[in-house]
Amino acid sequence: MFKTNEYFDGKVKSIAFTTDKGPATIGVMAAGEYEFGTSTVEHMTVTSGEMEVQLPGQDDWNTYKPFETFVVAKDVKFKVRLNGDTSYRCLYK
Repeated sequence: MFKTNEYFDGKVKSIAFTTDKGPATIGVMAAGEYEFGTSTVEHMTVTSGEMEVQLPGQDDWNTYKPFETFVVAKDVKFKVRLNGDTSYRCLYK
């Protein structure tokens, strides 16, 4: 059975599942700004919309569009800004 997750008062929702490459989530985020923490390495791919990301130790924000991926290290926090609703896939390594 799939596991569902909800964060930030329902503004971020995801469904967890297993791929041939390991555990993953597919999710959606409402417009806004969020800070996430990681417990594993995460490979995040935007699937719809646009995501501005500030990775740990960086001052700059990078913009990711559909089918672009960024990698976040284990045990860190990173920030995300969204101008509109955005969907993503996250693979956990």
